Amino acid sequence: EFFCSFYGVCRATLRAVPPCDKRVGTLDEHVVSVAEDGGVVCVVGVAYNGGVAQDVVVSCALLGVEVGIECGPGYASLKQDADGYYILFDGTSLDGWRGYGQDAVPTSWELSDGTIHLKGSGTGEAQAEGGGDLIFAHKFCNFTLELEYKISKGGNSGIFYMAQEVKSNGEYLPIWQSSSEYQVLDNENHIDAQLGVDGNRQSASLYDMIPAKPQNAKPFGEWNKVKIMVFKGTVIHFQNDEKVLEYHLWTPKWNEMLDNSKFNATGDFPIAYELLKNMGGEKREGYIGLQDHGDDVWYRNVRVKVQ
Repeated sequence: EFFCSFYGVCRATLRAVPPCDKRVGTLDEHVVSVAEDGGVVCVVGVAYNGGVAQDVVVSCALLGVEVGIECGPGYASLKQDADGYYILFDGTSLDGWRGYGQDAVPTSWELSDGTIHLKGSGTGEAQAEGGGDLIFAHKFCNFTLELEYKISKGGNSGIFYMAQEVKSNGEYLPIWQSSSEYQVLDNENHIDAQLGVDGNRQSASLYDMIPAKPQNAKPFGEWNKVKIMVFKGTVIHFQNDEKVLEYHLWTPKWNEMLDNSKFNATGDFPIAYELLKNMGGEKREGYIGLQDHGDDVWYRNVRVKVQ
């Protein structure tokens, strides 16, 4: 427990709870700061829902007081299983998750029979009101991510990793402009499977860059197993217990792939080019995220091992 007492005028109880998430900004023109101390931090209070506690921060910030909270590594107190993985989703709550660029879980996502379910809107990447991509509120560097997904008929989604929250002209850029994407797709019924080059938009591919081979995705309505390994720039995708691709960040080959992709420096996404070229930023770390592409999709058994 942390206590703030400002000249006897404002007193509130703040609790730093992992997973942590650094949210620094202003509220009613008063500074709200969150300090780092070996990790990032979130603040919880009565109205806590994945970001800062609005009621507590407002009560202090309106007095013009700067608020600073510290805590340790964001994942350190999460439950671990027998294999040493931290449990990011245990089937019972969305604690630790929030929307990309948001302080709360978007209303398009829900708990459903022990899964994280995106309620399909049919609007594709446009997303419905209350929608948005879902991220786990802590950045990871070297890790192994495992989970399972089930896609709907004709459905499209994706798993982001090494993602950043980046603004341009005051608006958040789409998450895919700063991160790699493990494609999630109904290969038989979604048109994206027929686009791209050599199947590089099919399930488990590094979206629009490297095809997953062998292409061993199960049909819509069935559970598929995912494993993504990231270690010092080496990235490996697995699908249903088979290795399907490997690539290496921050290398001349990686830069060459970017130059030959839709993310090239002279294309439509010049900011994305720089972000992807330096994936993970200075600390070589980023968020794990689940894509809202407007189609029903289910995720379960989400866990990560920190290397």
